[in-house]
Amino acid sequence: MFNLILFGPPGSGKGTQSERIVEKYGLVHLSTGNLLREEIANKTPLGMEAKNFMDKGQLVPDEVVIGMIDNSLDHHKDAAGFLFDGFPRTVAQAQALDRLLELKKTEIAAVLALEVSEEELVKRLLHRGKTSGRSDDTNEEVIRKRFAVYTSETSPVADHYKKEKKFHSIKGEGSVDEIFDSLSAAIDKKIK
Repeated sequence: MFNLILFGPPGSGKGTQSERIVEKYGLVHLSTGNLLREEIANKTPLGMEAKNFMDKGQLVPDEVVIGMIDNSLDHHKDAAGFLFDGFPRTVAQAQALDRLLELKKTEIAAVLALEVSEEELVKRLLHRGKTSGRSDDTNEEVIRKRFAVYTSETSPVADHYKKEKKFHSIKGEGSVDEIFDSLSAAIDKKIK
């Protein structure tokens, strides 16, 4: 089983590149946001627990999210592997994910981080905001704050995977195809 984490700040192209990676390598796309929505829609016990926290404006605890990931891994036992998108966001989540995968006799093969300058991200998100209807993409101050939060939250997670020699920085600027080629080259090296 080949498991991959795709990192990148809002607007780095994770969504676009995730779709292409999943298609090329036959991985199951595991987006924690989608998992949460699915579990809530299906009214599962974990989904109802998560909804309870979200309704109060609180973050869903790590153990609930890990439980949902565990369910998804079990549900896709025959998968070639998983692409984790938007998770882990903290070192505690990375450690919990490592433990869960160890129990499943697998591990994270690589962490690929799309590196994009703050100025480029602001430009991309303001452009996306004009067409997406997402209010958080229309205010430059909010965008810069999201970038700062992303940087402070995820750099310790990057360090966690750097220690294990699994972290790879990928230039996230250029054409969609150029970026995908860089990601594919990094993945192909890990698969061999």
